[in-house]
Amino acid sequence: MSRITRETDLSAIPAADGRILSLAYMKQSLAALHPAYFALVMATGIVSIGCKAMGLEEVATLLFWVNVPAYAILWLVYGARAWLFPSRFMADWLSHKRGFGFFTVVAATNVLGSQFFLLQDNVAAAEIFWWAGFILWLLCTYSIFVLLAVQKQKPPIEEGINGGWLIAVVATQSVSVLGALVKPSILGSGDFSAVLLLSFWLFGGMLYIWLISLIFYRYMFFRFEPSDLIPPYWINMGAVAITTLTGAELIRAFESTPAIHSMLPFIKGMTTMYWATATWWIPMLLVLGVWRHGIRRFKLTYDPLYWGLVFPLGMYAVCTLKLGVVFNLPMFLLVARVFIVVALIAWLLTFLSMIKRPLYAVLLMVRTRSRDTTIFPDTQLNEGDRENAQS
Repeated sequence: MSRITRETDLSAIPAADGRILSLAYMKQSLAALHPAYFALVMATGIVSIGCKAMGLEEVATLLFWVNVPAYAILWLVYGARAWLFPSRFMADWLSHKRGFGFFTVVAATNVLGSQFFLLQDNVAAAEIFWWAGFILWLLCTYSIFVLLAVQKQKPPIEEGINGGWLIAVVATQSVSVLGALVKPSILGSGDFSAVLLLSFWLFGGMLYIWLISLIFYRYMFFRFEPSDLIPPYWINMGAVAITTLTGAELIRAFESTPAIHSMLPFIKGMTTMYWATATWWIPMLLVLGVWRHGIRRFKLTYDPLYWGLVFPLGMYAVCTLKLGVVFNLPMFLLVARVFIVVALIAWLLTFLSMIKRPLYAVLLMVRTRSRDTTIFPDTQLNEGDRENAQS
């Protein structure tokens, strides 16, 4: 195949070359698929739930029907990747940088289950999703942590840890949130369910403290470049926001349960502390974002990890609303409304950025079937795409 450069007249590329180029792009994308792509379902789900709570019923329903096929398609895509690229798929489980992305599967499963419960009033489906999320949580927790712990060669902390590790906290708390919603028929005894879900909340909070200590240490005492500030750094806030939501849901669900009633002051105090921590992170993250993209001129391009930015925005809106209800603070509703609007805008921008390049690839294949030449915007091709086309 002839070399493709920016100066090449792409209208002169033969149809067969265009199809090969599109297939090469798709194959490359599948091989490199990030294990954290289920953050798409997490983000879409929590924004949908936030819209439902704010009375935006149509938007919430639309996002729900976007989320259901997205969840199914991602399972198919991940299955295809595991089948076609098993070595790369398994390498992710052993990666300090990418391994924790698999926890998005757990959180996505529980968030979608929450959508079925809150938007469709489908308790049976919500319970199925809870059990699936619980089993996936067990699988991810006791495989990823163990596999990383027993490795002989490990990266230094400045290379190995990032905000993506906190997805493990989000996954843990998501089990407790959905469990608090479907509690009437879960695990039989109300007291046992309450203590089990409270234990998840307490462990998730402890896990956040462990991990955020390492992340904060890495921020403060090691060289910090714009490339180090990958999108999941917003999970610093999102993980503690879902911990706030979990506390609020436990208070609502088990307030009259004897096993929990005596602990309510403690739960309320800790929940308020988590919300305050989430709130502290927001200006910090915004300033770091300005430093990264405004001062250091780091290019802003689509990355699937940006769904890890949308999710915290939606989660902060929902947790603030729920906490306002627990403490009867109307001002919290105003804050929640502002953040749900911001989350909606962020979701839309990220979604449009996500579909842009695959859409070009599909259009290229369609047009090359109907004519001998095609027009494809070379500005949308990165160096990896060109190398695949050349080979």
